[in-house]
Amino acid sequence: MTEQPLLGPWMRRFLLEHLVSERNLARNTQRSYRDTFCLLIPFAAEKLQRKVDKIRITEISADLVRSFLAYLKEVRHCGTNTHNQRLAAIHALAVFVGNRSPEHLAWCSEVRAVPFKKSARTVIDYLDKPEMDALLAAAKLRQLTAQGRRDHAMLLFLYNSGARAEEAARLKIADLHLTPADWNGQAYVQIQGKGGRTRQCPLWPATVRELKTFIAKREPQEHVFLNRLLQPYKRGGIYDLVKRYGQRAALAMPSIAAKQVSPHIIRHTTAMHLLRAGVDINTIRGWLGHIALSTTNIYAEIDLEMKPKALAKCEVEGGSKSDKHWRDQPSLMEFLRTL
Repeated sequence: MTEQPLLGPWMRRFLLEHLVSERNLARNTQRSYRDTFCLLIPFAAEKLQRKVDKIRITEISADLVRSFLAYLKEVRHCGTNTHNQRLAAIHALAVFVGNRSPEHLAWCSEVRAVPFKKSARTVIDYLDKPEMDALLAAAKLRQLTAQGRRDHAMLLFLYNSGARAEEAARLKIADLHLTPADWNGQAYVQIQGKGGRTRQCPLWPATVRELKTFIAKREPQEHVFLNRLLQPYKRGGIYDLVKRYGQRAALAMPSIAAKQVSPHIIRHTTAMHLLRAGVDINTIRGWLGHIALSTTNIYAEIDLEMKPKALAKCEVEGGSKSDKHWRDQPSLMEFLRTL
């Protein structure tokens, strides 16, 4: 009987060759896949009563995968989105093995047959224009300090560009093109997005003014946004900054308190305000760096302000049709009796 190959070599090829070299997936995606298997392998070793380096690829069966997903829900209290995220990583491994080892096609099919859970679409929060103005004003109150000016520039940049927190953290001074002659007379920023994709976003004159105040006499390879220790911001630091100013803005605008203000909420806000300004959905897709238009279409679906306007435009005007029941119309009854 042919001995089944071990999981370890396949896992190494999948994580180091397939995800990195072949797929060129974003670093966060690679970490997500890694974290899935950091949970799955010890779980499988305990279930199978084997050492982790002795687990065979076919022992990661569909039944074991189902048990692992139940463990995520019952023990780790993970939600549906996490369930589907972990399962997607396991499916990807199965496809990788099946494509390169035909004798494992049956195993691959069984694992891939484990279904995803249907999840309810969460409501996307965003800030209305007065709320966004209140958030910017909260930072503007601290513009007498250097850090306050940097914080205000950060919030304004996030709102202007719709950039993700990690994209803003990675931004270098060389990515800023603040001379109008650079791009059809418009200042812009070049953002390195997910999967190594690059996009250009125009910058408002107000954003350009704010950025110019603290990047002067600095080297092009330096990060744009620095914390109070003059070190580059991390993703978590940007989240903390936005949350802090959200709490301050809620004192002046209580409606903000009901929303979890974060860099991604500002990103949603940018998309919604562009949509309400009449910018077409495909331009917004490019602005935010989405691959598929379907991802951006969600903003058109949730905009409660534009829906009544659209309904009013196609509303049928009242005609001459009578609201009376046919029994209450004498002329009609007389006409029917003559037939």
